[in-house]
Amino acid sequence: MFERLRKTFSRFVDSLVSAVKEDALGEKEVGQLVEDLYMSLVENDVAVEVADAISESLRVRLVGVKVPRFGDREATVKRAVYEALLSVIGDIPDVDFEKEAVALLDKTRPVVVMFLGPNGYGKTTTLAKMAYLFRARGLQSVLAAADTFRAGAREQLEEHGKRLGLRVIGGKYGADPASVAYDAIQHAASRGVPLVLIDTAGRMHTDKNLMEELSKIQRVAQPHFSIFVFDSQLGNEALEIARYYSRYVSIDGMIATKVDSYPKGGSILTFLHVFRRPIYYLGVGQRYEDLVKFKKEEYVAQLVGI
Repeated sequence: MFERLRKTFSRFVDSLVSAVKEDALGEKEVGQLVEDLYMSLVENDVAVEVADAISESLRVRLVGVKVPRFGDREATVKRAVYEALLSVIGDIPDVDFEKEAVALLDKTRPVVVMFLGPNGYGKTTTLAKMAYLFRARGLQSVLAAADTFRAGAREQLEEHGKRLGLRVIGGKYGADPASVAYDAIQHAASRGVPLVLIDTAGRMHTDKNLMEELSKIQRVAQPHFSIFVFDSQLGNEALEIARYYSRYVSIDGMIATKVDSYPKGGSILTFLHVFRRPIYYLGVGQRYEDLVKFKKEEYVAQLVGI
């Protein structure tokens, strides 16, 4: 994963090591190399505003860094680059979503999770993966087919429900999706099911009426977690769509999909920096098991090669 961005930082580190004169990195050398890096970042789906922040952090952290004359210069430079990158997203917490949701069950039931995002991003499949994850812990879910807009949406969710042995609550096409979400929550509450996972229509972000319908679902369902599912491969296009969504609905965290076939890697940095919200998981395949926890330190270490 992230091969192109990893190679970009590998070349940057090599260039820094080669540029060392005496025992420290100079301002002129760092400045030129950071400028060269900037364009590579943008080419790998790092948004311009994020590339600016990374570049400034690198300049501040790298200029004057003491590099051992005879020691492991590469390790010293990598550590400085790692710290510079991490400082850009360091205030965003790593959230163990599964742990938090389970802890919340001690206070309230059902815990309601709402999934947001356009069609084609893997939202419904991601919901099913999360249902599988909780089922592995012995926790059942009610799946709410609140996408009453797209043909085949309910059937897709029902197929997942059949495979996982979970109840799906839906309505007729064109029905009020907020009512579907409400019915699913009431069904879970009356039967002691601990979780409700709400699938929503993949709204075209330019359709104001449909976006306001999403806002209504959120008001009615009052989810404990609202998760935006984004396609990592779409880069800045996905970012602009997510920004539009955030005008109408609150977003607590994110899940990046199709990461296994995404060589660039920059959209992860971009979403973290722009939204200041945690990424809970990465989707790395089509199987139910292919949902891995995201940790920003591991992600940055992978980029830098530590």
